[in-house]
Amino acid sequence: MNHLLKELKDVSSDCCITIIMNTHRNKQQNQLDRLQLKKQISEAENRLFQFESVEKARKLSKRLRDLESQIHFDKNQDCLILFVNDQIAKFLHLPITVENRVVIDKTFATRDLVRMLHMKTNYFILVFSEYKARLIEAFDETLIQEYDFPFPIENSQLYSTKSVELKNAKLQNHLLSEFYNRVDKALNEVRNENPKSVLLCSQEMNCGEYLKIADLPESIFPVHLPGNRLYQEANEIVREAWQVVRAQQIEKNRQRKDELDKALASGQYISDANEIWHATAEGRIRTVFIEENLFRPARIDDNTITFVPEEDRTKPGVVDDIYDEIIEATLNTGAEVVFLSKGELSQFNGLGAVTRY
Repeated sequence: MNHLLKELKDVSSDCCITIIMNTHRNKQQNQLDRLQLKKQISEAENRLFQFESVEKARKLSKRLRDLESQIHFDKNQDCLILFVNDQIAKFLHLPITVENRVVIDKTFATRDLVRMLHMKTNYFILVFSEYKARLIEAFDETLIQEYDFPFPIENSQLYSTKSVELKNAKLQNHLLSEFYNRVDKALNEVRNENPKSVLLCSQEMNCGEYLKIADLPESIFPVHLPGNRLYQEANEIVREAWQVVRAQQIEKNRQRKDELDKALASGQYISDANEIWHATAEGRIRTVFIEENLFRPARIDDNTITFVPEEDRTKPGVVDDIYDEIIEATLNTGAEVVFLSKGELSQFNGLGAVTRY
């Protein structure tokens, strides 16, 4: 996902189309999603034929329709995003809710990808005991998948049933470490392709032993989900795991909000969109804080942002969402973006930044 975000946010061309829409996981409602996508593609086509040459509009319209034909709605998550221009035609199913919209600009609207990476929590749950290990992927409280390769892993050899050996604690610990090491190697194979943090789910003693052999202990949550849950349904495990992970996220957000308080006290906080825009260009922004679901059209003339009415969003020269532009510019300087819940920055109209100096 990080690789795709980098690829998309670095793209700049005359016409980049982003179609963003909520979808349904319930297969009985897939037809509604098909109709919604057709509606949004039609909106994009109308705008293309209104503001682009006929030849270009036809070409991009065909790329949109070809991409539409590749989408499997039975694989829906919570939203669908299409990215199309002369060179790129890609779509993503994501487990986040979005604001349905069509964005046509010189760059792709990547804000929802950024929000998912920075505000939501995509993580693994390693459910294990001395005899078996399962691997589950979750997104907040939502089950994404349970891996069927290389997991589950059964410990069919690395334990003893002989009474004499069972009394040998050193031997037992050695065998257990070998099994956990095998599990850890398999886990990291998965994470080579899909890197994310891991929540351990097991008895406390097992978690302690696992951390001793883990190759990447810094990527494992400092808390765990206790108990033997090897035979519990994956959905139930995710619901309980999310309570543990969410508590960690609340504390993390609290610490980030503390940054705002310190910046306000030191005079290193700005909230005017133009000030942030100019400070970003100068490399002075350390962190941008923005409320999710905050969108606003604007013009940029002579490097100055001027907000325009919502009804002017589709007019030539208007940026569909100026906040998306600010986010992209911020990330390009190596600064951070932190998304907060609606209302947390109400005194600053939903946007603020901490400067480096």
